[in-house]
Amino acid sequence: MKDECFNELIASVKEAGQIMRGELTASRVYEIPDPDVKTIREGMGFSQSKFANLIGVNIRTLQNWEQGHRHPTGPAKVLLKLVQADPNSVVKNLHANQV
Repeated sequence: MKDECFNELIASVKEAGQIMRGELTASRVYEIPDPDVKTIREGMGFSQSKFANLIGVNIRTLQNWEQGHRHPTGPAKVLLKLVQADPNSVVKNLHANQV
């Protein structure tokens, strides 16, 4: 790696650290809204227990998401976005024998 590229990379890492510590404000912030879990589930016509089973979460977790007590994060959020975008494909590819 050329010195110029390496130095730019190091500067970026240091800047990221400052942003995480609150010492510097990020120049851009991307916020991805939480999926509306209840709307997604109801759009598929699934009960809470059937939908929870489909996506592999505890029914209480699903209920907490739907009631706004908690919010899906990480892989669960991505999976819900996929279900929202193409529910038939997700059902077919994940748990075709359980639905």
